[in-house]
Amino acid sequence: MTKVWVEGSLCEETDARVSPFDHGLLTGDGVFETVRAYRGTPFALDRHLVRLKASGDGLGLAVPDFDLLRGAVADVIAANELSEARVRITVTGGRSPLGSVRGADGPLVIVAASPHADYDPDVSIAIAPWPKSELSAVAGLKTTSYAENVVALAWARERGAGEAIFTNLAGNLCEGTGTNLFAVIDGRLVTPPLSAGCLAGVTRALVVEAMKVDERDLLADALTGASEAFLTSTTREVHAIRSVDGIALPECPGPETTKAAAAIRALVEAEVGG
Repeated sequence: MTKVWVEGSLCEETDARVSPFDHGLLTGDGVFETVRAYRGTPFALDRHLVRLKASGDGLGLAVPDFDLLRGAVADVIAANELSEARVRITVTGGRSPLGSVRGADGPLVIVAASPHADYDPDVSIAIAPWPKSELSAVAGLKTTSYAENVVALAWARERGAGEAIFTNLAGNLCEGTGTNLFAVIDGRLVTPPLSAGCLAGVTRALVVEAMKVDERDLLADALTGASEAFLTSTTREVHAIRSVDGIALPECPGPETTKAAAAIRALVEAEVGG
């Protein structure tokens, strides 16, 4: 039976309790991180915790001490005897009055994990018809308010695509429903800047640090001129894009995609070990 960490201790999933007045449940008032574990060891955990705190700061939501969260992650992985795993840390506004005002009880903290499921070698994407606002109060924060992502991903899958890509209000490419986007255009590896409203992805940052990448605004139709493209995320690592709106890209995976994938794998091996 699955074990989860709730409010400071491990319990069986069936015994876990979340108040029906929890502000994360009622209003989406919460932040989260998804961490990938390799051979039972979480990768880039400190980067994820730093981003979790940044998201919490953006909502005015207190995030627990990092040592506490590190211990919770380790306990959940061990209790469920997981090797290749997906671990989620969630912090919500806690028990609150009905409405938008946050209560005084303090945040609710949950850590849960499940086995990691591999993706297909490549993926098709579709450009979503709904823009994200780069001017939003929560732009760039990893909040639990994911309804627009759920809708966009379902829309993409209805069209045979495995991911939807949002544009922003300025008409530039932004991000996927759970991914960052890279493309090779005119021989240069490019990715939308954080000012486009995209999440500061951990894997995105690692690719930017490991390779020569231009961070610049890309018009919504920029991928029509791409020779190759890929997505990045914690669970996907580097995921080659096969087609955009049903049109195949010239290379899949291309040389930059292959190089980026190798760079991330090398970082994983260096941190997690064999």
